[in-house]
Amino acid sequence: MAQQTFDTYEEFWPYYVAMHSRAATRWVHVAGTLAGLAISVYGLARGRLRYAAALPLIGYGTAWPAHFLIEKNNPATFGHPAWSLRGDAQMIRMMVAGRDGELAEIAAKWLAENR
Repeated sequence: MAQQTFDTYEEFWPYYVAMHSRAATRWVHVAGTLAGLAISVYGLARGRLRYAAALPLIGYGTAWPAHFLIEKNNPATFGHPAWSLRGDAQMIRMMVAGRDGELAEIAAKWLAENR
């Protein structure tokens, strides 16, 4: 899929979700981000500042392979890093709140309209 351009985050959000159209990809993102966050918080609480690197290393280290292996696409981070970070946070909040079905609907709608 060609590189997309957007003027606002609100335009970007459905595209971001569509790049995570498979539930497995979304759950890998959640697991990697929460594991990285937990290790970072633990390390910082113990005074081990180098543990702060766990969040981006584990978060992206699990998420990016999911794009290549599960979704067969490139991470949205490559073209839209700031909005992708915001999208990750929004997607993870929705997943933790039990709103994965809503994400699947957003992805399916965007893909149907843009393929």
